[in-house]
Amino acid sequence: MVGSVKQGAALLAAMVILFGVWVGFTAYGEHQNNPAIAKAGITATVGNTEGTEVRFGDTQSALFGVASTSTSTGSADASYDSFNPVGDLGLLTGMMMGEVTPGGTGSGLYTILIYAIIAVFIGGLMIGRTPEYLGKKIQAKEVKLAGLASLVMPLAVLILTGVAVSTVEGRACPLIHGPHGFSEILYALTSQGNNNGSAMAGLTGNTAFYNIWGGIIMFIGRFGIMIPALALGGVLAEKDVVPESLGTFRTDNGMFVGLTIGVILIIGGLTFFPAIALGPIVEQLSHTRFF
Repeated sequence: MVGSVKQGAALLAAMVILFGVWVGFTAYGEHQNNPAIAKAGITATVGNTEGTEVRFGDTQSALFGVASTSTSTGSADASYDSFNPVGDLGLLTGMMMGEVTPGGTGSGLYTILIYAIIAVFIGGLMIGRTPEYLGKKIQAKEVKLAGLASLVMPLAVLILTGVAVSTVEGRACPLIHGPHGFSEILYALTSQGNNNGSAMAGLTGNTAFYNIWGGIIMFIGRFGIMIPALALGGVLAEKDVVPESLGTFRTDNGMFVGLTIGVILIIGGLTFFPAIALGPIVEQLSHTRFF
């Protein structure tokens, strides 16, 4: 029981660290002047004020946005379409990591456990023995199910986004062209695929194309992960508890926290990096929006 509590605390520590970092750079991005407003010769002294409720300001809006996109609330206290590119990057990647900081209702919990199993497997490779987690041996079947569950959402989002930007119907809906318009499409499908519900308001989503595409990705994004997650739970439930030994890979210390964070960033970050590079990163480097 004590060991399980310590292992849960390690996962919680990973969530807190990621959440703090994401709030930090998103708030920094929103504290910069809006590039479109700066181009017009207007300099703000309090950060990005476009689409921001004056009672909250840019910092609290960034905090609320990261908290919303890192869970399954889908709420907003500012216009996400008006966020600066770095701010949009923070909101997008919070969902792309699977909403694990601190986690969406239901989906965040089993997603962080899937990441933990993958991290345990990698740790087992480093020490050269079959890894264990929560007293259960993690073998080939568990790793395959965890790998499948971790790839369903990224593949669904990237494939459907690629189709959307390759069709006339998909490209006609963003109100802003260029990299920001691509970010609007990517955000919409990422949000739907992660059970979130928030949106960048610049995309006209109430069309036959996006209604059908949205329904497809919501179905795949939820059930495509639930099925292998439930199968993984069933496989582990059938296994006997293995007592700890001197060779057991520790999953309740700082090294495991770092390993779990690395797995989350690699799977959630590098998988989506090409898409992110075409959206917020290009927009940030160009310092402009195409109206």
